[in-house]
Amino acid sequence: MARPTQNLTQSAARPAARAGLPVGSVVFFLLALLLGLYFAFAAVQGPSGILRRVQLEAETADLVAERDRLTAQVAEMRNLTRRLSDDYLDLDLLDERARDVLGLVRADELIVR
Repeated sequence: MARPTQNLTQSAARPAARAGLPVGSVVFFLLALLLGLYFAFAAVQGPSGILRRVQLEAETADLVAERDRLTAQVAEMRNLTRRLSDDYLDLDLLDERARDVLGLVRADELIVR
């Protein structure tokens, strides 16, 4: 009967097994989680993030539309300039511009106000 008593003494002297993960594993997991969250936030909100990319695409679309509008306006101005030049004179355009700018009227026309 000495044997069971000996087992009781040995088990009482032995420390109890810890439940859960070691502290190093928990710290490593939390560090990896925080680092992942930081990079995810930077990917969305950062200077090269998704939201900035969407904003730049919208600005690009606006600028392309403005460029196209200005290109059409320049083409129209070139056409009018060419039509009023010495090489090619459009008499109808000249008559229209003289009436508009100088307020000229022919003698046989009536002015209705």
